[in-house]
Amino acid sequence: MKKKIIIAAIVVVVAAVLFFALKSSGKKVVGNNSVKVEKGKIIDKALAIGRIEPKNQISVKSKISGIVKTVYVEMGDSVKKGDPLVEINPDPTPLEYAEAKRQVEIDSVNFENQQKEFSRSKELLDKKLISQQEYDQASRGSGESEFKLKLSEERLSLIEWGKSNIAGRKIESIIRSPIQGSILERKINVGDPVVPLTSYQAGTELFTLAYMDELIFKGTVDEIDVGKLKEGMPTILKIGALPNDTIQGVLYKISPKARKEDNATLFDVEIKIVKKGSSLLRAGYSANADLIISKKEDILVIPERLVEFVEDTAFVQFKDPSGKIQKKIIKTGLSDGLNIEVTEGLKEGDMLAEKPPKEIK
Repeated sequence: MKKKIIIAAIVVVVAAVLFFALKSSGKKVVGNNSVKVEKGKIIDKALAIGRIEPKNQISVKSKISGIVKTVYVEMGDSVKKGDPLVEINPDPTPLEYAEAKRQVEIDSVNFENQQKEFSRSKELLDKKLISQQEYDQASRGSGESEFKLKLSEERLSLIEWGKSNIAGRKIESIIRSPIQGSILERKINVGDPVVPLTSYQAGTELFTLAYMDELIFKGTVDEIDVGKLKEGMPTILKIGALPNDTIQGVLYKISPKARKEDNATLFDVEIKIVKKGSSLLRAGYSANADLIISKKEDILVIPERLVEFVEDTAFVQFKDPSGKIQKKIIKTGLSDGLNIEVTEGLKEGDMLAEKPPKEIK
């Protein structure tokens, strides 16, 4: 029994020794890492977040009401100015048609009566039985009745057939493309009703068209960066859907007024695309734009985390050839948030010490 107790005690002691040994071996002794001063480049840039959009986008609407009879184009089609897009079949109510038909009949009878009156006035004037003023009044009445008849006939033609010729201008129910471009959206189908565009109603939107050779970037910049921007700055666009393409642009518009969005103050900017990548750009692509404020190449750069700032003075931990570490004053220049330019105090090849990270206990 006594022998068993002794063996158990020995096992406990050995286990305790192994535990503390392993625990102590888990602690890492980290020395100062060395960083070499090298030459490189630094780009100071602002970030704009937005998307790719056509410079000019047009909504096509109709000025006559009716039902869609034929659709000539589909989404994605390219069209030229004047190409037919859709034909609208007039669909007047029975009351509208009856009123238009009856108005033509009334104006036709009125015109015939005015013509007879004018002919009679001309005969009386030749016999000097009426004054010139009375003759002129009869002539004016004849002209007005002719104008009213033509107007009511044109209205009936539009209601009945969707076509008419007014003052030498051909009006038809076929809606044609106002520009050369591409069909971005088709919003109607055969059989859909169409409400006309008038001064008191917006009308039915039929298509959205745009000239896709003139694409721009529309986005926003934070108020912190907008003071550094100016028109004409070069930009690099990064499109999430096209990670392998580099697209270059030029900043050409900065909004003079800020707007609030999610408690942030933002300014709208527009960038003209001057060089596309190899892939097809599509309207609506999400994109980020790097607006290059300043750029320096072939300069001494070090990680900014190695620099300690005390008021207006910058220090680094300089390691001499013997390995001794001492504080050294330097002068800095351009920074991109990760690396910083060294203008004085160091030379290429110098070694700097980086303090080890604090151990989390």
